[in-house]
Amino acid sequence: MLHQRVVLLLLLTSDAAAMTSLATRSIGKLTPSSSCFLICDVQDRFRSIIHHGDSVVSTSNFLLRVASQLNIPALGTEQYPKAFGKTCDDVFNLTGESGASESKLSFPIYEKKLFSMLTPEVSSHIQTLSPPPTSFILFGIEAHVCVQQTCLDLLSLGHEVHIVVDGTSSQSPLDREIALQRMSQSGAFMTTAQSVAFMLMGSAEHGEFKNVSKMIVEHGKVNNGFHEAARSNL
Repeated sequence: MLHQRVVLLLLLTSDAAAMTSLATRSIGKLTPSSSCFLICDVQDRFRSIIHHGDSVVSTSNFLLRVASQLNIPALGTEQYPKAFGKTCDDVFNLTGESGASESKLSFPIYEKKLFSMLTPEVSSHIQTLSPPPTSFILFGIEAHVCVQQTCLDLLSLGHEVHIVVDGTSSQSPLDREIALQRMSQSGAFMTTAQSVAFMLMGSAEHGEFKNVSKMIVEHGKVNNGFHEAARSNL
């Protein structure tokens, strides 16, 4: 009888410890008030040499339109644009259709030579945001260099990082795959563009649900190399 009581006490203690651990551990729920979108170096020179580069561009545009619609801050970087060009123009399309409107998405873009996006200028800009973001939705190129180093810097500062896997790539598929694994092992959350959009709204009763849902349907009709690759492996 005593042995059974000891075992029961240990089980109860273990369950309580597990529940406490789960309560204190972040599970990665996104909310508009604590989020910020980061687009990393989606530049002209890289587009044609990046694995599924067009998919990175179209997904980046979709995410930034969602950010604009939900009034969530976003910012971008360009790695030495004198050599690698500016951010791809398609990224700024307000309607998601090339040349469909003279109006363009607008968000701060910072030039850099540091591989991580967290340059002093970017860090200063983030500190001016109110309320200060604690969750960063990160996507762009290259996954194993600038995206990964940005991710690790953000994690080391205690922030949550959500990597949009259908909007993040490298020249080499292997580099991309290992980088996604590396960031996941370090504590980042792997997610998709659709998942981000739905989680930020939280409910079909959200005031922007109809508008964002339309964006989701339209974006779903655009060929995405990462989605096609996943289907072919099923």
